[in-house]
Amino acid sequence: MRLSILFGLFIGLLVGMNLLGVKIVTLLGVSVSVGIFMMPLTFLITDIVEEVHGKNVTKQFVITGILVLLVTFLFTASFVSLAPHERFALNNDAYTTIFGASIRIMLASLIAFTISQAHDMWAFNFWKKKTNGKFLWLRNNFSTYISQAIDTFIFMMIAFYMVTPRFDFAFIISLSIPYYLFKIVFATLDTPLVYLGVWWLKKAEK
Repeated sequence: MRLSILFGLFIGLLVGMNLLGVKIVTLLGVSVSVGIFMMPLTFLITDIVEEVHGKNVTKQFVITGILVLLVTFLFTASFVSLAPHERFALNNDAYTTIFGASIRIMLASLIAFTISQAHDMWAFNFWKKKTNGKFLWLRNNFSTYISQAIDTFIFMMIAFYMVTPRFDFAFIISLSIPYYLFKIVFATLDTPLVYLGVWWLKKAEK
C-alpha cells in the first residue's frame, strides 16, 4: 500500500511538472519554472524506494514514468494540432499557447528524466556498496547532486535553446546555474525526509 502511494505520487509529480512547468516565477530574484518545486521530489521518492526495495523496483518506477511521459507527450501534441469545434474556437488560442509550449517542455523533460534517473539509480547503488549500506545521507545527496546537474543542463538546452535569438548556449548556461543551485538546496534540505520516508516504508514491510 505504501509503495503504491509513493508510485502514485511519483507519476503525478512527473505529469504535473510537465503540464504546469511552463509558468515562470521569481524565486529570490531568479526566474525559475514552477517545476523546480516538483522535480526534486521525484528523486526523493526514487531514493527512498531504492534504499528499501533495491534497484529493480526503482527501475520499474522509472520505466513506467518514461512511458507515462511519452504517452502524455503524444496525446498533447495530437490534441493541440486538432481543429477546434466552433464552440471552443474562442478558447483555442489560449489552449494552444499553454499546451503547445508544453510539448517542447515534455520532450526535453522526457530525455533529461531518462538520462538523469538512469544515473541516479546507478550512483545511489554505487555509493551504497562503497559505504556497505551506511551513510544514507551521503548516497542520497551525492547521487542527486550529479543527477540534478545532468537533468538541468539537458532539459534547459532542449527546452529553451534558440527559442529566441537571445537563448544561445551561453545564455542557457547562465540560466541553468542558479536553477541547478536551487535544486541542490532543495535536495540537501530534503535529506531528513529521505530518512523519514525510508523508516515509513520499512515499517510497512515489517
